[in-house]
This record gives sequence, C-alpha cells and structure tokens, in this order.
Amino acid sequence: MQKAYLQITLKVNVPEREAAANVYMAYKEPFLSGITGAVSKELLVRDEDVQVLHGFRSEADAKAYLESDLFNKDVVAGLNDLLQADPEVRIYSTL
Repeated sequence: MQKAYLQITLKVNVPEREAAANVYMAYKEPFLSGITGAVSKELLVRDEDVQVLHGFRSEADAKAYLESDLFNKDVVAGLNDLLQADPEVRIYSTL
C-alpha cells in the first residue's frame, strides 16, 4: 500500500518555538480525526528549524490537506506571526 508524507519546514526563532508548538498541539487532534487519509503527525525540532511531518494514506490526501480550511484558516493563521521565512513544503510518496 502506498503512503505519503507531508513535510513542512518552519523557520521559527527559538523564543517563539513554544508558541509554534502550541499551534501544533491545538490542531493535532482535529487533523488526525477530521482530515481524510491522515494517519500521523509529528513535531521535529532542530537547532536551525522546526519540522512537522504528517503521514497520509495517499499523496492525494496530502495535497487535499494543503487546500483544507484547517490548514489554511487555522494552522497557517496561527503560525503566520511566528515565521521568519515562508515554509518549505514537500510531499514524499512511498513505493
């Protein structure tokens, strides 16, 4: 079965990372319970950035999430003032 991963890399200054983590936590459950094909969501922290790794049943589900109200009206709006640069968005598919 093919799966897909959506990786979003966020440039967030260290002092704002707790606020970014709060946005992640606030929308993790609505993502998992309300987005078609969503199977996982993980927050990854490095010195240089923060990444959110989303697991989906298919690439189409990952692409649909990027068009959803939850992503655009809630998550993006919640992170907008915390970002130092535009997010880097990548979708990976398994074979």
